Amino acid sequence: MQIIRDHGVEPEVVEYLKNPPTESEIKKISNLLSLEPKRFVRTNENDFKENGLSEKISDDEAMFRLMAKFPKVIERPIVVSDDRAIIGRPPENVLKILT
Repeated sequence: MQIIRDHGVEPEVVEYLKNPPTESEIKKISNLLSLEPKRFVRTNENDFKENGLSEKISDDEAMFRLMAKFPKVIERPIVVSDDRAIIGRPPENVLKILT
């Protein structure tokens, strides 16, 4: 967050647990990231393990549905700016989208 602010941008924070992204929004983020959903899912998250998501990991459409249902499994933070997105881990990754 501070890296973003240091570049003169006040980010809009989406509280994904209070307002989970829809399946459609996750698809859009996937496209912006140029990543399949399995590439930005947290496989060590309890929701991933306890709900059998590993069985669907290679099925993109199923993963979009499951990520919407279990938003804790979505990698975070994800920074979206216009028509680009990046995963903010490590935090310095956000510089790629700010320049």
